[in-house]
Amino acid sequence: MTFFILPTPFSMTDYDYLLIGHGIAGAVLARELRGRGHRVLVYDEPRPDVASRVAAGLMNPVAGKRFALTWRAAETLPYAVAYYQALSHELGAEYFQNAPILKVFGSVQEQQQMLTRAADDPWQGFVEQIETQPIERPGLLAPHGGAWLRGGGHLRVEAMLAALAEGGRAAGWLREETFNWEHLVSDGTGVRYALGHLRAQHVVCCQGAAALASPHFGWLPLTPNQGAVLDVVVPGLSAAQVLNRGAYVVPGVGAEQFRVGATYRWPPFAEQPSDGDQRELADRLAALTDLPFEVVGERRGVRPAVRDRRPLLGRHPTLPWLSLFGGFGSKGVSMAPRLAAQLADHLASGAELWPDVNLARYYALCTST
Repeated sequence: MTFFILPTPFSMTDYDYLLIGHGIAGAVLARELRGRGHRVLVYDEPRPDVASRVAAGLMNPVAGKRFALTWRAAETLPYAVAYYQALSHELGAEYFQNAPILKVFGSVQEQQQMLTRAADDPWQGFVEQIETQPIERPGLLAPHGGAWLRGGGHLRVEAMLAALAEGGRAAGWLREETFNWEHLVSDGTGVRYALGHLRAQHVVCCQGAAALASPHFGWLPLTPNQGAVLDVVVPGLSAAQVLNRGAYVVPGVGAEQFRVGATYRWPPFAEQPSDGDQRELADRLAALTDLPFEVVGERRGVRPAVRDRRPLLGRHPTLPWLSLFGGFGSKGVSMAPRLAAQLADHLASGAELWPDVNLARYYALCTST
């Protein structure tokens, strides 16, 4: 793609950073950069299928059937907890709940696998207690016990993003409109946009799976992955903890309300929602509780999945004014705060990024801009 140098217009607004996207990645990075005194403008096209607006906001330190510690949990989770607590205080509302997570064993074999691994203590203190006897709580089905996890919790992502967006619109640093990548023009040291009336030193793509639609990042091994979650009402089920066994059950905002998720679907996606996701998630919920429940809503979002399951951040290999901050998959809530600080350091001073998240690991795949 050819970039033309334009003359300086008579009226132009200068920014240090132009961010595209205001999901969890863009919102956290915008706050990080603005907190460092940078002039930031965010473009965001509100869409109902953005993963951040669908997510239950679970921060889980131990995941999967193998009970593996989440990647870099000790470096990302405590940082994220402190970040969302501070942000909740700043916004004057409780968006983060530091709640225990009960990982319910589905069989004796799972229980024994957990106990065997416990001898080596691979979880760095995130596993608080392992129960091998049936856990007797109203409505809970846990005949083989479970593991209590600490250090995680859940975030009201959609509500927090709405509050940040409201402040951004009022302050003028957020524009809720479609961004057109074709209207970016390089001027040698930065870029100009909107017929030259806006200039920025640097642009950061924070569009999640939609980054593939950019003319500059289609070479990345990034694949859209669709997930469905259910909003359910379960009278009598305790909201004091998150439940996890094949699905998560996260307390919602209202009494007896929970969010259950999530499914994973690869392209091509069905044009219309099917009953399959709802049946799958309802069956998983029924394996965790014997209480009657009602499905009151279903949501679908598209996550950005990366080949090696690690985020993508850093500078474009041939366009020095362009960076990416994304590829978080289902871990954006947990990882975005720590990695936003790391990217901000990198852009400001060239500080090293973690090699396993650095965009440079895929530079060889880029054959054009």
